Amino acid sequence: MVSSVLDKSKMWLLLTVASLISALGTTHAYFGKLHPISPEVTMNISQMISYWGYPSEEYDVITEDGYILGINRIPYGKKNSENIGRRPVAFLQHGLLASATNWISNLPNNSLAFILADAGYDVWLGNSRGNTWARRNLYFSPDSVEFWAFSFDEMAKYDLPATIDFILKKTGQDKLHYVGHSQGTTIGFIAFSTNPKLAKRIKTFYALAPVATVKYTKTLLNKLMLLPSTIFKLVFGDKIFYPHHFFDQFLATEVCSRETVDLLCSNALFIICGFDTKNLNMAVKSGEFQAFDWGSPALNMLHFHQPTPPYYNLTDMHVPIAVWNGGNDLLADPRDVDLLLSKLPNLIYHRKIPPYNHLDFIWAMDAPQVLYNEIVSMMGENN
Repeated sequence: MVSSVLDKSKMWLLLTVASLISALGTTHAYFGKLHPISPEVTMNISQMISYWGYPSEEYDVITEDGYILGINRIPYGKKNSENIGRRPVAFLQHGLLASATNWISNLPNNSLAFILADAGYDVWLGNSRGNTWARRNLYFSPDSVEFWAFSFDEMAKYDLPATIDFILKKTGQDKLHYVGHSQGTTIGFIAFSTNPKLAKRIKTFYALAPVATVKYTKTLLNKLMLLPSTIFKLVFGDKIFYPHHFFDQFLATEVCSRETVDLLCSNALFIICGFDTKNLNMAVKSGEFQAFDWGSPALNMLHFHQPTPPYYNLTDMHVPIAVWNGGNDLLADPRDVDLLLSKLPNLIYHRKIPPYNHLDFIWAMDAPQVLYNEIVSMMGENN
């Protein structure tokens, strides 16, 4: 009973934080001076890349089931930019509720996409269906329920194959390096264990904060299922989870940028992802790796041709994989990662970084020294 009460109090703490941040929107003038606002706040991905002086290209990838995914390319870096011939390809896939901007959000010497471009790689940034840069479909409007009838299973079955095929055709390469963070690792595990043809096109899989099972996760996100559906949809949206719109931009530029409120905003992230304040650049309990359960045998039959969601067998994923996980990660709990590691037949490297939380792998100020330089070095040995 005590545990249940504590769990519920944590859940309501998260909602309280969200409500407080929302309420501050009407009283923001009373909460201190604005911090200087980065011009990148209102930019799209191509504009952000160009802002830092890097070459930028953008393309549309159309999946087999009609989703139109915006993807971005940094074909070469500022260092050795005169050498613009064929370069090895590095493809970066973002995590849950995120987008390709994750890889370019910090300064160039702190952002993995820019670091790889300067190291001589042809860098591509993917976007999963439904995010800000992948919200189009040949048949359905994003205002329709049909548009949002997907899960990570479809991202693995349709998005990754279409994107990787497009990149390799465009570059004339046979294989690429795959870097995934969080959900980017989840869909990689699914795609590369169920699609042998696709798996053969991956040189090495670099998995950051990998998520396959969430048996031990401590994040408050797993408490949201306790909310009545009407309240959940009111808070987070009835189609896209917590949709980005004018209000979010208002919070980012007018509320969370104020001196007395930014701590509250940053700790809303820590509650979800784990605490590691010194590194934030101010800026289902089964233990099984299983497809999304659509809630009824009929719907499961429609998606999977069987009444129950299929299990994914990680022992079928033979792509060479290097794994980094964090000791303070509430989403990818170290015990879940240990279960994952025991099932990978071609694990070539693993390192646990004790102070890291879930977001440090993309935003930590010391990520180049702790992590990125190691990735660049490993890629260099396998070109």
